[in-house]
Amino acid sequence: MKTINDLTKKIIAFRDARDWKQFHNPKDVAISLALEAAELLEHFQWKNPEEIARHVKARKLEVSEELADVLYWVLLLAHDLDIDLGSAAEKKLLKNAKKYPVAKSKGRHTKYTRL
Repeated sequence: MKTINDLTKKIIAFRDARDWKQFHNPKDVAISLALEAAELLEHFQWKNPEEIARHVKARKLEVSEELADVLYWVLLLAHDLDIDLGSAAEKKLLKNAKKYPVAKSKGRHTKYTRL
């Protein structure tokens, strides 16, 4: 498995080889991220859990490509904004652990403000 840094380097090399950095301002990269996330969501829209399971099994490659597209834009945006995603994710997990203590949130989908 590639590391975040390995993937980011490949993404930057891909972009730079095509001279696309000039088009990649944070707003447009964030829009691209949202659009790719929407394409991922289309795979699940209007399906019940059983239909989703069948769909993912039958179209796993397509779903994985949409996830890869989302990851591409996440890594690119993090790079361009100089955000260390590994550190950001760890800090966010610690913050969420405080907001959602196991004793109060285990097995519940309630928002932290209602625990």
